[in-house]
Amino acid sequence: MRVALFVAGLAITVLPAESPGSPMSDRAGSFVLDATTTVDASWQREVAAVDARLRTKYAMAIDDTAVGVLDLQRLRLALVRGDASFYAASIPKIAILLAWFQLEPDAVGKLDAARRHELGLMIKHSDNELATKYSRQFGLKRIQEVVDSYGLYDLRHGGGIWLGKHYGQASERLLDPVGNHSHAATVRQLLRFYLLLEQGRLVSPAASTAMREIFASPNLAHRDDKFVRGLAGRDRQILRKAGWWENWFHDSAIVRGPDRHYLVAALTHHAKGDEYLVEFAAAVDDLIGK
Repeated sequence: MRVALFVAGLAITVLPAESPGSPMSDRAGSFVLDATTTVDASWQREVAAVDARLRTKYAMAIDDTAVGVLDLQRLRLALVRGDASFYAASIPKIAILLAWFQLEPDAVGKLDAARRHELGLMIKHSDNELATKYSRQFGLKRIQEVVDSYGLYDLRHGGGIWLGKHYGQASERLLDPVGNHSHAATVRQLLRFYLLLEQGRLVSPAASTAMREIFASPNLAHRDDKFVRGLAGRDRQILRKAGWWENWFHDSAIVRGPDRHYLVAALTHHAKGDEYLVEFAAAVDDLIGK
């Protein structure tokens, strides 16, 4: 993966740095997303129609994509192949961030400016060297144990977030039992990660706030692609983790803006995946506003 450390000329309005800690409604704060959560039928039809239209446009097969959207204001869930396991490229770097806060004693207290910057580079710029530095600190098995403790990998329901390889050369490789991938994700479990993060239920409320601030990292520009490009020019704050390798193109995000607060994830395996993700983000944001 090529990592862009400096991105200029991004046409997107970013909300103030304080907004990652903005409160949720009581209903959203207690909402549970698990394997039994049902989709909203009308919302499901609308999101599935967007996916179908874009797959037709880009000549993609039905199993080339998986998407999900959770509208946190109206509590509407849509999942299209939500439990399909995809090779996830860099998206499982969110597992490294979670494990650092879970396993490092007094992690929030140790979060000085230098550490914030490194973790921000790992998440926002997908820096492989820094990801490997932190993953090797605890080891793959301990990191996955943290992920599993939150049910973010569910062997009975398609798998989920899996970190089975450091982001470096000549690394050990632990393949996930469902998809046989070194790095894996499902849409459902990505939405669950962001929901728990927004609810303050990852490690602790203070740690969840700190993680959201690292996702925001306002001193680091977004990479101008995928969901970010699709939402360019709109008054949106995007906390996201993207991934890409060969023909695997993915994005996942918390999106906030006037009259909207939603979680969105899309996984693709196709040469036109990047283009699909740009259009999918714009189309979903339009639907949210209806």
